[in-house]
Amino acid sequence: MSSAVAAAFSSSRPSQPSQPDPLASPLDDATARDLVDRLVNLLRVQPVGPDRFVGQSEDIGTPAVFGGQVLGQALMAACGTVGAERPVHSMHAYFLLPGEHAPIEYEVLRARDGRSFSTRHVVARQRGVEIFEMTASFQLASDGADHQDAAPQVPPPEALVPELEHRRAVAERLPPGFGARWREKSVLPRALEYRHVQPYDLLDPVAAPPQASMWLRAVAPLPDDFSLHCAMLAYASDHGLLLTAMRPHGLALLRGEVRLASLDHAMWFHRNLRIDDWLLHDMDSPSASGARALCRGRVFDRQGRLVASTAQEGMMRLQRRGD
Repeated sequence: MSSAVAAAFSSSRPSQPSQPDPLASPLDDATARDLVDRLVNLLRVQPVGPDRFVGQSEDIGTPAVFGGQVLGQALMAACGTVGAERPVHSMHAYFLLPGEHAPIEYEVLRARDGRSFSTRHVVARQRGVEIFEMTASFQLASDGADHQDAAPQVPPPEALVPELEHRRAVAERLPPGFGARWREKSVLPRALEYRHVQPYDLLDPVAAPPQASMWLRAVAPLPDDFSLHCAMLAYASDHGLLLTAMRPHGLALLRGEVRLASLDHAMWFHRNLRIDDWLLHDMDSPSASGARALCRGRVFDRQGRLVASTAQEGMMRLQRRGD
């Protein structure tokens, strides 16, 4: 990372909340630190040869490996082949096959290294079969014109209930024997905390406009590694984005009324960011048709800066009894 970028990034320290948080996480510092360290180790893929890496997988209760994990690991693999003076500015990915809860191999192709931009293509495989591919672009820090959307006016995270509490409430209402795996995983604290401005009940939803916002952050501080913060945001960005498309239809994921799967995912990183302070992911879904849904997101920091944008198309297939 160039000295200018590094200085701007390291000076962007997590700010203290403007008011006491009555709903602060009950995690003690040691537990929070352990959860975040485990996620960092998960995203930091291990080199096994020239431009080849291996990442482990974590089972968070989803049938296939969590797509955000693959996004984050693939980005870390790509970043491992580019100098820190060229931070990532965009990534475009396709999920080709569901991944297993097993190690994933990442191969990076150095597509281009120009005067200002570098391009990397990443292929992820399991058992020799390609399950995912991504192209990422990196840019030497440059000055230029500056403008952005205004951040939406929403309640601060301190005024909202942690998602963990919503998950536990839903788990208590599940019929005996139903969703046992989801129930087991959903009540566990995680390295990333989410707080929804408009909570969506996965068991008994009420139809609402296709728009949602949620605050997110790591529950313990992270090192001054811009690539890691971006990779962790990529991981987090796959959480809840497709649910935005379900809102106008009142579909209950935990009743098996709909089947969701990520098809592609894009991100643009506009400004320096830290995920160990609160970030607001403001999402909408402009279209759903043909068993697919498109969702978009804007990520703001607590100062109202637009730090990233997201877009994802996913399969949204209505399920009939017996499907």
